[in-house]
Amino acid sequence: MAAKTPEDTDRLFVEALNAGRIDDLVALYEPNATLMPSPGKLVTGSAAIRESLGQFVAGKPKMSLSAKLVAQSGDLAVLTAKWDLSMTGPDGKPAHMTGQSMEVVRRQRDGQWLFVIDLPFGASA
Repeated sequence: MAAKTPEDTDRLFVEALNAGRIDDLVALYEPNATLMPSPGKLVTGSAAIRESLGQFVAGKPKMSLSAKLVAQSGDLAVLTAKWDLSMTGPDGKPAHMTGQSMEVVRRQRDGQWLFVIDLPFGASA
């Protein structure tokens, strides 16, 4: 599972999240990447990203997403995506979220693209 284009990072994220594959989710991030798991909260590094995404996976989420490449310069790209997520909340009740994400991805030496910065709630959060 390797992102061959910047947009593949979002597509593969949705596939892994919907299937509950936490290892595949974490593998889409650089080791020192930053993720905003909730508005106003940032986490950095694989362990913190795994913990944050694990909380979403536990809710058996179903996500849909429409990704768009905003700009690319060499090995860096900026993406945005409209997303919709339904899951079971920590209280056991159904939860629903929507958003407009902003992400920075980088092409690795092996050609795959990985998240460097992942802001699911966008820059305004």
